[in-house]
Amino acid sequence: MTFTRRTAASAAAAGLLAALVVTGTGTGTATAAPRAPRGCTSSVPYTAGLEGYDTYRIPATVTTAAGTVLAFAEGRHNGAGDTGNIDVVLRRSVDGGCTWGPLQVVASGDGDTRGNPAPVVDPRTGRIVLLTSYNSGAVTEAQIMRGEVTAEQSRRVFVQTSRDDGRHFSAPRDITADTKLPGWRWYATGPGHAIALRHGPHTGRLVVPANHSAAPPAGSADTGQEAKYYGAHALYSDDGGATWKLGFVDDSYDGAVNSNESMAAELPDGRIYFTSRDQNGTSAGNRLDSYSGDGGETLDRPYAVQPDLNDVPVVQGAVLQLRGRGAPLLFSGPSVPTARQTMAVWRSTDAGATFTKALTLSTLRAAYSDLVQLGPRRVGLLYETGTTGTYDTIEFRRVPVGDLLG
Repeated sequence: MTFTRRTAASAAAAGLLAALVVTGTGTGTATAAPRAPRGCTSSVPYTAGLEGYDTYRIPATVTTAAGTVLAFAEGRHNGAGDTGNIDVVLRRSVDGGCTWGPLQVVASGDGDTRGNPAPVVDPRTGRIVLLTSYNSGAVTEAQIMRGEVTAEQSRRVFVQTSRDDGRHFSAPRDITADTKLPGWRWYATGPGHAIALRHGPHTGRLVVPANHSAAPPAGSADTGQEAKYYGAHALYSDDGGATWKLGFVDDSYDGAVNSNESMAAELPDGRIYFTSRDQNGTSAGNRLDSYSGDGGETLDRPYAVQPDLNDVPVVQGAVLQLRGRGAPLLFSGPSVPTARQTMAVWRSTDAGATFTKALTLSTLRAAYSDLVQLGPRRVGLLYETGTTGTYDTIEFRRVPVGDLLG
């Protein structure tokens, strides 16, 4: 089934950037557009209304051991909403994000909801490990949080792997029993890239930030839909994704800070820096952070507001530790506190203690994002943006590292 609806913005984006994108159905033969000029600055791997999907959302990106850039997203068939028939899709780029291969369906919803891609490359084998979340397409997040759905309809966790640089993935394998506590209701992996540790006693460990909601305590008049029941946690695997364990769990549920969608970066000293969306907590600010010195098994301190990121609205944000001596920690997200608009990148030279805005990419509407290092001199930013709507396209911007250093 092919959708023909296109917004004016998506049509314009498709026309202006046609030379940067390779189109295809994922199952047929791709049609290659002319190659972009060497050193391109941006491309558009996903445009709303094209290739059978009403909307593309929730970007995640990694660079494989072979140097291929993978751009994951949710392909939403019937609308921009979070519920319904949603697939996890992928496009590959072998030229650093200037052009893209045909669209691939990595996990098909088949009427249900599959999403929240959290990919990571296993440094020991080069395999791509992808965690995703699932629920019945007939239920909503609010119903799940209120406990009004069956276990089969509720949120579950799956893992897939690719041994051939992202060309093919294994079928989704259910790991819910090992990753979700019995009292939890909502559940989401990432979204955005996960990490593989490269320093210290847990070298090689895969760490996936995630979030959940808990049921209210017995006797409470709450329904469970209240934002205070959100919490962040981590999953980890020490065998390349074959088995998984729960790491730290933020279970404060006090309403002051409501940790939610999260991402992580390994700092040069081996600690993990976690950044989280604050889902309407009463503390001032919309971004939270914490650290783990034991590979994600526990937190060094509770989540707390990061005041230097108060310009970021309530939205997912990405974090990336650049490689190299003295390289900064980067954060990306919209930079208007009350709106999903004006994508920017911040840098930290003190392991996340403080942040400084380094670059504003655009003043257009913008929402979710992910960061990937393309090499020693360039960073990639995959993010939702648009002119008539926030989710007209998912753009890939190639940013010189020098532009972020001040």
